[in-house]
Amino acid sequence: MPLAIGTAAPDFRLMSHKRDEISLEDLKGKQSMIVFMPYPHTPTCESETCEIRDNWESFERLGVNVVMITTHAIPTNRDWAEELGVGFPILSDYWPHGAVSRAYATFDETFGYAKRTTYILDTHGVIREVVASDALREARPFSAYIPALESAG
Repeated sequence: MPLAIGTAAPDFRLMSHKRDEISLEDLKGKQSMIVFMPYPHTPTCESETCEIRDNWESFERLGVNVVMITTHAIPTNRDWAEELGVGFPILSDYWPHGAVSRAYATFDETFGYAKRTTYILDTHGVIREVVASDALREARPFSAYIPALESAG
């Protein structure tokens, strides 16, 4: 079960696919979307990632920080980001494996991946909306993102 709406998002500090260190503190001051993604280089994950990439102007218009988090190593995330032409950071929650995903109540203990959960945060880092899918091969509804961001703003 995802973290509750109205709670402060857990702090984190992770390396991006470009080896930039990004923390929750870096996201504060702007509305943010933290997108947990199970498996790079898989059809459903690529579809979701490309939808964000292809609709980037909507996120820019709203002035939203977007970061994606996987439990995979930086080189895997880098290759995937380059392959898809992604401009937003893909962060590695590889070691300690899934620590941030666990803090955000989205880690699958059986298979070791981050479940499909997106947290919409306000400018202070408080969770305002959650968009999730319980099925590994079922994408989150992209159509839920913009209304969630607009209502959380």
